[in-house]
Amino acid sequence: MLKMEVPGQQSSVCAKIVQLLGQNEVDYRQKQVVILSQDSFYRVLTSEQKAKALKGQFNFDHPDAFDNELIFKTLKEITEGKTVQIPVYDFVSHSRKEETVTVYPADVVLFEGILAFYSQEVRDLFQMKLFVDTDADTRLSRRVLRDISERGRDLEQILSQYITFVKPAFEEFCLPTKKYADVIIPRGADNLVAINLIVQHIQDILNGGISKRQTNGYLNGYTPSRKRQASESSSRPH
Repeated sequence: MLKMEVPGQQSSVCAKIVQLLGQNEVDYRQKQVVILSQDSFYRVLTSEQKAKALKGQFNFDHPDAFDNELIFKTLKEITEGKTVQIPVYDFVSHSRKEETVTVYPADVVLFEGILAFYSQEVRDLFQMKLFVDTDADTRLSRRVLRDISERGRDLEQILSQYITFVKPAFEEFCLPTKKYADVIIPRGADNLVAINLIVQHIQDILNGGISKRQTNGYLNGYTPSRKRQASESSSRPH
């Protein structure tokens, strides 16, 4: 199993990788590549914290905003070949919904998030670490468009959050973790040369074209996925 972490401006890069691998058309129970997002794992807020969040005064870009224990537990289980339940976070009400999303084991697990590299125990679960490096103007413009269209926020609140929380947190917590990256992707999803190289690398692994010995120099100790037992072969519902 190849496990990859992707911090920075990452969601569009992961989506592009999955698209180029032809996984969008595959039944969700049979996917070879799955994406897990750190954004799904925001902590359940107290009443006081939720009141601040509704006013744009809660720092969602701080490491403590995430349920890091649940992140580690979930990633560890899926990398062990287990089916996992992913929380669903409502960014309008700033609360975790009761329902969850079922994600089945896959050959490649992509974990995306602004602080994907922050926790050492999470970093140690992954063989390849990609850092998506985009300029500040691009990050801000994408945040503005997303928060207005998807999260019902006004421009004044978005800019206030960016100046107060987002930019300082990026510089303090996200940017320093760039040193842990095996691959840095400048310009994000616009860098098709870099993305195509990563896609080709994943395809080689999925097709058995790269052995454990060959990948050790490029990944941090690539280990093939555990073979399923006969009793597990039909564990995914059809």
